[in-house]
Formats: sequence, structure tokens, C-alpha cells
Amino acid sequence: MILMKNMPNSYIGMDFDYIMVNFHTAKKINAPVSEVWKILSDVDREPEFWHGTKSIKNITKSDNVVEREVVIAFKNSVCKETVTIDPMKSITTEITDGPRKGKKVVVINPDGDQESIVDVEWDIRLSGFMGIFSKMVKKHILEGTNDALERISKAVEK
Repeated sequence: MILMKNMPNSYIGMDFDYIMVNFHTAKKINAPVSEVWKILSDVDREPEFWHGTKSIKNITKSDNVVEREVVIAFKNSVCKETVTIDPMKSITTEITDGPRKGKKVVVINPDGDQESIVDVEWDIRLSGFMGIFSKMVKKHILEGTNDALERISKAVEK
């Protein structure tokens, strides 16, 4: 689903347009939740699996919340994120600053005793250059997400 949102343009010469992008994908992984969770919950390893994430600099880290700066592949842009881990259930990444804002939610569920289903939902706002090419950006992020899930699957199924 792609929606155009127009904010008030009361400031002459300033552009407040942004594009909302929301999509979902999932993958069945032939490993129990506990094994898949070991990889998903190690959020510092994200660049290993999510190639759109080039590097991570943790600002603060508590039990289940990480504040961080992330360099993404798009023009080496920096995004600020708050990652909240709900053990053995989900990881919610709130993207609070950068060329994309919004959230990514990764949820893991068992599918029997020895298999898992990982669901990923993106709900982000794209602005500036990313907003102009929202269809391409959405396709790129979706492909990157599916590739990340495949890399996670291969790592855990070894």
C-alpha cells in the first residue's frame, strides 16, 4: 500500500510531502524458535544479514532497548533508531530520524516444534529523494528483507 500524504505547505519554499510505504513479508524457517531467536535478537549482527544496514553505532543499551545510529546503504545515510526486544516474540525498530522514518516489526512464531515463521512488517515514511522513487525503494527494501530472511534461514539451518 502506498499513500501520498500532503502536510500543510504554509511555509513558502519548504516541501513537507512524504510517501507512506507499508508492506509485509514472511518466511518459514526449518529450525525451532529458540535457534532462530538467537540470530534475530542479536541486533548488533544486523549488517551480517540485512545488507541495507552498513554499520551500527549503539548510543545506549539497556536490557531490552537499544538506542542507535545506523548507516544505511542509501547514500550512506544515517538513521536514528530505537530497538525494543520482546524476548522470544518480536523486535520493533522505531526509525526516528533519517531519510526514512517509521518502524520495522519482526515477529517470530512457532510452526510445530521444529519450524518457525518469521514475519516482517515495514511501515515507513519516505521523504526527499527516497519519496520521489518510492516504488523502487519499496521494491528494494522488500527484496532486501526477503534476502535477509533467506540469509538468516541458511545460518540457522546449518
